[in-house]
Amino acid sequence: MSRRSLFSLTFVLVSLAAAPAFAQVSLFDGFGGARDYGSQCLGPNDDGSSRSIDITSIFPSGIQFFDRSHTSMFVNTNGNVTFSGGLARYTPNAFPVADQPMIAPFWADVDIRFDPTDCEDNDGGSGYAGDCHNPSSNGVWWHLDTVGRRIVVTWDQVGYFDCNTSKRMNFQLILTPVPASSCAMEGDFDVEFRFNTCEWNTGDASGGESGLAPGVMDGFRRVACTNLLGREFCPADPTASCSGGFCMARATPAQSGFDAGNSTDFVEIPGSRTNEIHSILCTDSNVGEPGIWRFQIRRGSVLCPDAGESCDTGAQGVCGLGRTACVGGATECRQDLMPSDESCDALDNDCDGTVDEGGGLCGASQVCSRGNCIGSCFEGGCPAGLACTADGICIDEACIDVTCPASERCRLGVCVGACTGVVCPGDLTCVSGQCVDTCAGTTCDECTVCRGGGCAPRCSPGTCPAGQECADSGLCVDTGCAALTCPAGEICRAGACVDSCTGAICPAGEACRMGDCVPTGMGVPPGTDGGSAGLDGSISPGADGSVPGMDAGPYGNPTPGCGCRAIGDAAPAPFGLLALFGLIAFGVRRRFGR
Repeated sequence: MSRRSLFSLTFVLVSLAAAPAFAQVSLFDGFGGARDYGSQCLGPNDDGSSRSIDITSIFPSGIQFFDRSHTSMFVNTNGNVTFSGGLARYTPNAFPVADQPMIAPFWADVDIRFDPTDCEDNDGGSGYAGDCHNPSSNGVWWHLDTVGRRIVVTWDQVGYFDCNTSKRMNFQLILTPVPASSCAMEGDFDVEFRFNTCEWNTGDASGGESGLAPGVMDGFRRVACTNLLGREFCPADPTASCSGGFCMARATPAQSGFDAGNSTDFVEIPGSRTNEIHSILCTDSNVGEPGIWRFQIRRGSVLCPDAGESCDTGAQGVCGLGRTACVGGATECRQDLMPSDESCDALDNDCDGTVDEGGGLCGASQVCSRGNCIGSCFEGGCPAGLACTADGICIDEACIDVTCPASERCRLGVCVGACTGVVCPGDLTCVSGQCVDTCAGTTCDECTVCRGGGCAPRCSPGTCPAGQECADSGLCVDTGCAALTCPAGEICRAGACVDSCTGAICPAGEACRMGDCVPTGMGVPPGTDGGSAGLDGSISPGADGSVPGMDAGPYGNPTPGCGCRAIGDAAPAPFGLLALFGLIAFGVRRRFGR
């Protein structure tokens, strides 16, 4: 990915509530110590760090992280590990941050003090955190696992500043070396974030209120001032002035990702520094398992996270739909669909800038109107459920007063996309009413494999989601399918070969044959849009594609993620899915004392 570039994903936050989030994923344990997370932990503190930790027992030559190599690291209370020294900063400055290489599962104002006397001091302290007191919870542990060859850092049910444990965060960071090979060099490693409990995102001194940052606008929220001895002050931000009984307090929620410490390169999980980040981390994923985020660091860089994401090629019609591909470390937008004959589907199939133009799109006695082949009114009127319009054509009664946006059409009074209801056979993906192989024409190098239309890192044993295994192709497949070869027209599912057309519902005017959707004739009238295995039309009106209002179905798992943003999995999440986040403006926030 090009340096100094912001990862150009558009991520829309949908149906997210600033509520506690719980992932089903468990944290790794079995390492001994009071909590079974190891015997090394931070003493009770607010902004402290460990002493330098020698990591050469796991990484003999150190780790290569962006443009530097490191043989030691520091575990910091505030949800991150650093490599140039401890980090006391509690409010997360927007990446990139100069001179502080960092891996941050959850950079926020963690507070692990538990002694009431310590909590009376508003300054939680920084620097060395002190010796381990073996806390029963609200602690930070680390373990260098020489047997499993990994480093595991655990933030165990931690609370937030100021000495508050009414809400907790429970998460881990795992660093695992990768054996040198043609696709990996000494110092390469894998990173995993595991989130089990996610209940807060902002400490009090970062502008939080009860652990959250409600009502944040442009990094500030409106807070009632407090009167003390006749003088008003802002309780959430001592540097903010009061006016009319209120102040605008800075509010900066947690940030998750990687920072090279060179003021240039970084990777951020979208939604960072928003009031939804805690929910995102627990309920979304970039590998299909809510609460788990995996990344590969190769030759110092976090591998391109944005392969396979939808993009705009700038062309007209369906030719404008593209998918990002990683090429030479940067991304480019590759066209998904080529021009095809015009169809009656409310799409510009031939990419000439005009929709549904020309004759012969429908059968005899029918006309193409609003993306549907419909009949003309006859002497007795229209069939039941249809009404005659002023233009003399019969349309669905519920659609008479409905005007749909471009690329959509009305079904039973609802505007739907060309892929609504379509279930493509095998590994094909619905794009603008066509089931296509998004990897066709994509050539990847020996270290990557095409997934979702872009070149992504090859899987390795143990890196696939539950229920899947790594095949020799470098792709994760259903368990039992890695060593199974199926005949033409069949595909392996759950360890057995099945007809690729089983359960398939092809787009309008197509039927499934030998694992592909093939045309059956001209456009079809409402109620016969597509068909399941071997049938010419089997779905009810209103089911033209994947999700109402969208022209494409799921694209497969995005890859993990150089000024860029890592994305979550395309699978639905419990909070309504990260239909995936709007780019958050980057601006370094000033830190204020407390």
